[in-house]
Amino acid sequence: MEAIRLQPGHRPIHGQDRQQLGLMQNSQMDIHEEGHLAHLGSPLQKDRIISYYSNAIQLPNVCDSRGFASTVLALIFLFYLVFYGFLAGLFSFTMWVMLQMLDDYTPKYRDRVSSPGLMIRPKVGSSLEIVFNKSDAKSYEKYVTALDGFLKPYDDLIQAQKNIICHPGDYLTQPSHILIKKACQFNRTMLGDCSGVNNSSFGYNEGKPCVLVKMNRIIGLQAGAGNNPIVNCTSKKEPQVDVKYFGSFDKMYYPYYGKKAHVNYSQPLVAVKLMLGSNDTNKDLMIECKITGANLKNDDDRDRFLGRVAFRVHVTE
Repeated sequence: MEAIRLQPGHRPIHGQDRQQLGLMQNSQMDIHEEGHLAHLGSPLQKDRIISYYSNAIQLPNVCDSRGFASTVLALIFLFYLVFYGFLAGLFSFTMWVMLQMLDDYTPKYRDRVSSPGLMIRPKVGSSLEIVFNKSDAKSYEKYVTALDGFLKPYDDLIQAQKNIICHPGDYLTQPSHILIKKACQFNRTMLGDCSGVNNSSFGYNEGKPCVLVKMNRIIGLQAGAGNNPIVNCTSKKEPQVDVKYFGSFDKMYYPYYGKKAHVNYSQPLVAVKLMLGSNDTNKDLMIECKITGANLKNDDDRDRFLGRVAFRVHVTE
C-alpha cells in the first residue's frame, strides 16, 4: 500500500480518517466517470463505443467466408424447393379432386350447346367455297380427293364389320350400364350418285358437284324430337338451283353417347347434288343449307353455323 505523505503543517492521518479519505476519493472518481458518460451520450459517441467494443470482442467475420455463403445458399434452395413442392402438391391434389367429379363418358355441363351446327365436305382450307373448271380435272382433284378420303370409313364392308343393322325411324337408346354402345351402319352406298361408287369424280366432271352435309354431334340429343331432321338447301339469290338429296339424318343414329362410349359411331350424312345447268356456270352461287326439326334451331343471327351452313360455288367451263 502506498504511503500517504503528510504536507507540512498537517496532522497525521489515523485509521478512521484514512477510511474517510478513501471514500471521498471513490466518490470523486464516480462523479468523474458519470460526467464522462454524460459527455458520451451523443449518437456519434455511442456509435464509437459500439464500434470499439465490437472490434475488441473480435468476432469472426463469417459473412465473408465461403462456408457460410454456401450454407445460406443451400438453405435458400431448400426453402424454395419445399415451397414450390408444396404448391405443386396442392395443385395436383386439387386437380385430382376435380377429376373425381367428372364422368369419363358424359360431360357434366351440357346446357350451353342445345342445338347442333352444320358443316360441309369437301372443305379445303379455311374457306367454305367450291371453285373449279369442269373441263379441267386438276382444278377439282382436291375436292374429289377430300370427299373420297372422308367417305373411306363409310365403306359397306367396314360398316358391316363394326356396326349393326338398325331399324329406321326408331331412336337407338341403350342402357346406361352398358359402357360401350352399339352404333348403326351408315353405308357409303346410301349416298347414291354422291357415294363415289358409280362416279369417282362425285359429279364434278359434269359440273354438278356433290356436297356432303353433316350435323355436329351433341351427346344425348334425340335429333328431331320424334321426327327425322330434314335438310333443305337453297340459293340465297335468284334464280334457285335444282338440288338432289341422298342419305338422311334418320332417328336410328341418335342419341349419340360420346366418343369414348360410342367408339364405332358413324355420323349420318346428307349428300346434296347441285344440278347446275348452263345458266348457272361462270357465276357465283351462294348456297345455304338448313336443318329443320322440332328441337333444332336454324335462325340464330348470332351464330351463322347453328343449324345452317352457307358456302359459295363457282363453276366454269
